[in-house]
Amino acid sequence: MDNISHFTTFFLSEIKESMSVKHTYFTLSLAVYLLIIVFNVTLIVTILLEKSLHEPMYIFLCNLCINGLFGTAGFYPKFMYDLISDTHVISYSGCFLQFFVIYTSAVCDITLLTVMAYDRYVAICRPLDYHSVMTNNTLMKLLLFSWLLPACSASTALLLTNQLSLCGSHIDKLYCDNVSMVLLSCEPAVINNIYGFFVIVVYVSLVIFIICSYSKLITTCMKSTESKTKFMHTCVPHLLSLCNFAVALLFDTTYVRYGMRDVPQSLRNFLALEFLIIPPIFNPLIYGLKLTEVRKRLLRAVKVKVTNPLYNVKKEVVAH
Repeated sequence: MDNISHFTTFFLSEIKESMSVKHTYFTLSLAVYLLIIVFNVTLIVTILLEKSLHEPMYIFLCNLCINGLFGTAGFYPKFMYDLISDTHVISYSGCFLQFFVIYTSAVCDITLLTVMAYDRYVAICRPLDYHSVMTNNTLMKLLLFSWLLPACSASTALLLTNQLSLCGSHIDKLYCDNVSMVLLSCEPAVINNIYGFFVIVVYVSLVIFIICSYSKLITTCMKSTESKTKFMHTCVPHLLSLCNFAVALLFDTTYVRYGMRDVPQSLRNFLALEFLIIPPIFNPLIYGLKLTEVRKRLLRAVKVKVTNPLYNVKKEVVAH
């Protein structure tokens, strides 16, 4: 079926505030985006440079940070541009690209948290088999699963949406969203709805797998002090990330499906953006502070940067 819609652009929802307030939002958004970049890049570089951190758990964490940068890159530049411009327009292709990036990043968080849960399950519940199970080959397969499944599901949703004939061009969100675009369809989007339900079932199954894995982990850790310590140091950050992401996704889904018209617009905007604000900052912070090995490497890196200039100054004074 050919796409018979004649829209070349979409109009995004506008923040109805004065220009001075928008400038304040722009400053806050820029600060948040810079923090996201600094926190995630710092953790990525630390893991890449430290050979002792080249283990599955830290490699998965590195990919989680990369995904955070990927998802926010699809939102913040366009959002900040809209804050300082008079129009909130995005091209047809640009809208689909933004949807693909944000959608892929959101579900990639689920797949990465799934493989991280599997990694911790093997490490704690089957410690003697860990190195034979989590081989480089297995690691590559898990990483491919983490990235390809979200990319394929987003591509399929994009293709199905592209086949719809649209009867409107206003998207009631601050960024392009698949559900919002489907709601603009001139006819019932039966195939899209069926596919959406299928995708929900798949990712809910992954969340159930994570919950079952951690239930087994908790049961195992209660039997041993050593396992309990390992659980507190390596699994608690995963659980916090999962809870944080689940709450953020719940807010966004509620916003899209039910609109929450009785809720103030500013609060609705925040709830719709929560998964693009909190997790990308929260994840590198909680992992950087909680995981002992990462924290040690970060502190050592900071210490070297602080002490080396002093050492060089002393060396020059002695030379003179």
